[in-house]
Amino acid sequence: MFIQKDLTKIKSSLSDNVGHKVRLTAKKGRKQTVTREGVIESTYPSIFIIKLNTPNDSGSSERRVSYSYTDVLTRTVELIICDPDDTEKDA
Repeated sequence: MFIQKDLTKIKSSLSDNVGHKVRLTAKKGRKQTVTREGVIESTYPSIFIIKLNTPNDSGSSERRVSYSYTDVLTRTVELIICDPDDTEKDA
């Protein structure tokens, strides 16, 4: 019961912040983490998509990553939503 309420809260928080800049920290395994910045591009019933800010190399395409809401719940992925006035808040 509590998990469903938590997932609903995470979904609504991310849906409300579509188009906002975020700082993403994802665990890759065995004490490895990666931190990137991007924009929440869209949300779906089971996943959300983040468009990453990557340096423009010749011939490179935009990079998008998708995560499930349970990744946020289990803290495999941590998001910090950046406000337009450069203050940060946790998702």
